[in-house]
Amino acid sequence: MPYRAGERRRKLAAAVLGRDPGPAPRSQEDTAPYDVVSGEILDVSPHLIILENADGEQRRLVIAPWATAWRGGTVAPADLPAGARVVIRALRDGTVAERIWADITRITGVIREVRGRRDLTIELDCGPHRRERSIVVPYRSSGRIRVRHPKLEPGYLFDAIGLLDQGTAFAHLPATSQPPYRATAVPPPPMAYEGGEAGISGTAVWADFAEEGVAYPMLEREDTGCDDAGVSCAGLPYLALGSLLRVRNVCDGRTDTLPIVACGCLAGRFCDRCLECDTSPRGRIVELAASSYVALGGDLTKGCFNARVGLG
Repeated sequence: MPYRAGERRRKLAAAVLGRDPGPAPRSQEDTAPYDVVSGEILDVSPHLIILENADGEQRRLVIAPWATAWRGGTVAPADLPAGARVVIRALRDGTVAERIWADITRITGVIREVRGRRDLTIELDCGPHRRERSIVVPYRSSGRIRVRHPKLEPGYLFDAIGLLDQGTAFAHLPATSQPPYRATAVPPPPMAYEGGEAGISGTAVWADFAEEGVAYPMLEREDTGCDDAGVSCAGLPYLALGSLLRVRNVCDGRTDTLPIVACGCLAGRFCDRCLECDTSPRGRIVELAASSYVALGGDLTKGCFNARVGLG
């Protein structure tokens, strides 16, 4: 029965998207994703970085002369500490590192409590399927955080990119401008969707979850065990866990087909826009694991890219 229900929803979604229910054809305009390598730094020099990945395997990558690194700010790759967790955009079949993000984290949620005067501690509800988290906003970062998040009050949404240091998350960059409405007052979606063959356009973001794939807002609640599912201002069709989405970065054409692995109930509550290369329509349509996001050309410190999704 679950398979038949999922198959039925897939066909309905195909009808909404104006697509054939079979696998999406490859386009000559699509660009292949980047190679991405992640793991813990064992050793690093100006020319070589050695990692241990999640499977316990060592990876050695040459550091390109033009490579950049981020760890709370721009640093030289050789200055990254041993033990740092990194995500690397790589070239030449994953053997050359050109972009490195170390100990980066993103915390997205609904504000529950704010404490402190100079350094602020913000307690967040990150959704029923993710644990509650807290983030420290250091005084030196509070100005730029408050400019983009003027309502640091319970009930409002919060989204920041920062550094995970010894188990504590420190906010460094606002990931978006805070929506002016409370998390329970998401604007309604358009009355009808007219995306047709091109699919649905909107914002793709990334989040801290390990499994490669996407979190998608419009899932059936009984399928996910998430009572907060099914909220979006982007006019998305309902899909099932395991459905394949073809995600395209419209800025550079990088495209991949990824499974829906989680409920994007928090992403669906943001009715914001991405300003990378152009202004996206309102609404977050997918939330990607960091490795999937980087593979599609995303910069983890910028936090979004303009995307188009269709059935995979």
